[in-house]
Amino acid sequence: MSNDKEVTIYDIAKKLNISPATVSRGLQDHPSISKKTKKRIADMVAEMGYRSNHFARNLRQQQTQTIGVIVHELNSHFITSVLAGIEKVTTEAGYDLIIAHSSESAVKEASNARNLFHKRVDGLIASLSFDTQNLDHFKAFTDKGVPIVFFDRVEKDDSNTVVVIDNSRAGYLATEHLVSQGCRRIAHITSSLNRNVYADRFKGYSEALAAHGLPVLKKLLVVGDLSESAGVNAARKVLAMKPRPDGAFVTNDFVAAVFMRTLKESGVRVPQDLKIVGFNNDAIAKLIEPTLTTVNYPGIDIGQIAARNLIDQIRGVAEPNQSIIVPSDLIVRGSSLEKPAHGAGRSHRPAP
Repeated sequence: MSNDKEVTIYDIAKKLNISPATVSRGLQDHPSISKKTKKRIADMVAEMGYRSNHFARNLRQQQTQTIGVIVHELNSHFITSVLAGIEKVTTEAGYDLIIAHSSESAVKEASNARNLFHKRVDGLIASLSFDTQNLDHFKAFTDKGVPIVFFDRVEKDDSNTVVVIDNSRAGYLATEHLVSQGCRRIAHITSSLNRNVYADRFKGYSEALAAHGLPVLKKLLVVGDLSESAGVNAARKVLAMKPRPDGAFVTNDFVAAVFMRTLKESGVRVPQDLKIVGFNNDAIAKLIEPTLTTVNYPGIDIGQIAARNLIDQIRGVAEPNQSIIVPSDLIVRGSSLEKPAHGAGRSHRPAP
């Protein structure tokens, strides 16, 4: 490994026999520097391998031009879509990203938060882990006036900015669709009800059943994680139920796909014997057979909205503590239709 000394603007100035101030202005394309001098500076920069120290300059300006992002996992179509949306907006605005993931651990989430705080990020975008109980580990940011935008998994307490969909309405719409297709005994396969997203989807599921005169039965609620084994276990529990459900609202497309595969391996026909609605509109929803009815969770839109709001807060042109609701819709496909027909794949946008 080379131990060569880092080239500075003083080295370039000495080589060109000009002042360091002239080199600095030339590198910043200052109009007081002639095109000829700028060309000489640019050529010498390339020759000597000079690298601009943006970090030092930004620290002098009390900004690092970096934004931290904490997500609960990386192996997720939804999360990668959100990150793509964040990256598009932040790149255009001249910010770099530092991405950390908690692996569904509140302890690791807190460690990530401390690390990003000490890296002096200008703002933070975060989605909470399964077992996060409070927001104490984000207090250092708020105490220093560093803005935070939470998305997807959030704590709704009117003291922070959140970007979410109306999960309750989405759960209602998914369940109501199953009822409209003749289902009367609908299982709900979900994850930790301590998190807002799953609690709200369960709320919508329960309200839809009640609205149609159907009971909310605890034995039809299956709570697990978002793993492949969770999908298998959910299918086994449903297969053991007597009477067996005729519909299932599953709050994750990957789990829904595994759930469907396991049912089919046991001789259950989808949708004839049991109809399924998933959640997220992941790529897998269009690859399985039958294709999966699902709630579209617009990750790119959520990422872009979160990033724009955060940057506006950093620049002082947006108010903090907003609750931003992003529209979502139900995409109807073959897994839930009583009589599959032309038009499967249509979308139904929830009412406002």
